[in-house]
Amino acid sequence: MSNVFYRSSKTYPVAQKAEGIYIWDTTGKRYLDGSSGALVANIGHGRQAVAQAMAAQALKLEFVHGSQFSSEVLEEYASRLAQFLELPDYRFWAVSGGSEANESAIKLARQYHVERGQPERFKIITRVPSYHGASLGALAASGMGARRELYTPLMRGDAWPKMPKPDPQLSGEEDAERLRAVIEQAGPETVAAFMCEPVVGASDAALAPNAGYHARIAEICREYGILFISDEVMAGMGRCGAPLAVRLHDQVTPDIVVLGKGLAAGYAPLAGLMASPQLYDTVMGGSGAFKHGFTYAGHPVSVAAGLSVLDIVESEHLVGAARERGAQLLAGLQELQRQHPQVLEVRGQGLLLGVVLGDPTTRQAMHKAGLADQVAARARELGLLTYPGTGAVDGVRGDHLLLGPPLSLSGAEADELLGLLADALKVEG
Repeated sequence: MSNVFYRSSKTYPVAQKAEGIYIWDTTGKRYLDGSSGALVANIGHGRQAVAQAMAAQALKLEFVHGSQFSSEVLEEYASRLAQFLELPDYRFWAVSGGSEANESAIKLARQYHVERGQPERFKIITRVPSYHGASLGALAASGMGARRELYTPLMRGDAWPKMPKPDPQLSGEEDAERLRAVIEQAGPETVAAFMCEPVVGASDAALAPNAGYHARIAEICREYGILFISDEVMAGMGRCGAPLAVRLHDQVTPDIVVLGKGLAAGYAPLAGLMASPQLYDTVMGGSGAFKHGFTYAGHPVSVAAGLSVLDIVESEHLVGAARERGAQLLAGLQELQRQHPQVLEVRGQGLLLGVVLGDPTTRQAMHKAGLADQVAARARELGLLTYPGTGAVDGVRGDHLLLGPPLSLSGAEADELLGLLADALKVEG
């Protein structure tokens, strides 16, 4: 008998070791980590340099509370991160996970407007579908029906207006202009921020708007005095082939950038946000304190892991590698689309890639969800880990697979991934 509270009633293999892009379970079976867990293991598994940096930090200073101390490693990491992201005057607020980071962004947006004498601003506009995290505030901001439904009574509905997802049939500017109607309907004087994933992750695999979208979004936000929050928890830190995914096509600088997953690449819990100097100065020049915090925020050992991961990302040029390997995988996925009619669409930016599945006859979503889970289960049997999802069409229908292998993926390993996926797609829907 196990005393573990598992995430579901299914049977879980027990992972024993991992190296590079592979994980082995206790039976000796090897899995190619085609999704980096949940798009976390950006530099691959088993990096000794990161483990050594964490051990050295633990021996030197394992913990201080953020209400009492900063730390040398946090100061160095914040500076290095700001340079990497080309946000030189932004401030880093550290937390342990993406949900905490988005909670922090929501609270900071609210406090910023209160500090400015506009306490009526509390609404956060997001999109359908979207996913910003599992904690209550982040979940309320999310537009992902299956994950929200059980907890809807705990959320104040009018605080979270929703905008339609990006439409590739529209120009980026036209697409973004749809935000204006949502703002007007919500009441412009009540809106605090607009938050979006620049490249959608779990809720609608790798969906991205056309060029010009984020630049126009930023313009509309400035016009209405609203903050623009870019949720880069999954898409940022080089995964999409740029330090920030919001800048893939537009030269835009959001007011808040939310980060996670790839920050410490799975070696330790680390996430956070980058806040503009205007936000920081408004809070510190007003009440003088951000009324928010977590016990393990800025944990020195986690930050040491993040600093070592950043060293590897930069020294091994993994941002450029994500672009190169992503192009190879996308070309391979396009070939699989021609061979397998249940693949309706493939898309992606860098190593954040999506495979949209559906009815091969109608070329629409299946009437009943489940195809993505079937393909993912078959892939697991073959030794390939993917990230299946459902509900992108109407909250229930709409199957897809999200692929996001480590940025350290080699060309031969990319071919191996494609071969395994080709075999997995032979399942019958």
